[in-house]
Amino acid sequence: MLPALAPYLPTSAGWLAHWQLVVATAAVFNFAQNLFTLKLTRRIYNNVPPTSVTGLQARTFAVWTLTSAVVRAYAAYHINDKTIYDMAFFTYLIAFGHFSSELLIFRTARINPGVLSPVIVSTTSLIWMFSQYDFYVKAT
Repeated sequence: MLPALAPYLPTSAGWLAHWQLVVATAAVFNFAQNLFTLKLTRRIYNNVPPTSVTGLQARTFAVWTLTSAVVRAYAAYHINDKTIYDMAFFTYLIAFGHFSSELLIFRTARINPGVLSPVIVSTTSLIWMFSQYDFYVKAT
C-alpha cells in the first residue's frame, strides 16, 4: 500500500514535511468530529458544565481546525517556502496558546489525553520547526 502512496508524499529532505502531512491528516479527522458531534469536544473542555460546550462553538473550532489542516498540508509540500513555513509555524503557536490558556488561564479544561495531545503536538512542532528553520528555509 505504501508504494502506491509514495508518489503523493512530500519529496523534500528530512522528516518535517511528512510530520506536517500526518498532523494535517489528523486535523481533518478532528474537523469532522467537531462538525458532527460534541462528545469528544466535551472531553477536552471538561471543567465546565457539558451544556457550555455548544454546537456553535464546536463548529467554529472545526473551521479553525480545517484551516490549520490546509495550511499544514500545504506546508508539507512547500516546506522550503519561508512564507508557508512561517504560516504553519504560527498555526502551532496559536494552537499552543489556545490549549494552554484553556488549561492555565480560563480553566475550562483539566489535564487529560484530549488536551495533552494538541499541547504535545504543538510543542513538538514548534521546537522542531524553530530548531530546523535554517535547514528548511534557505537564505535567498
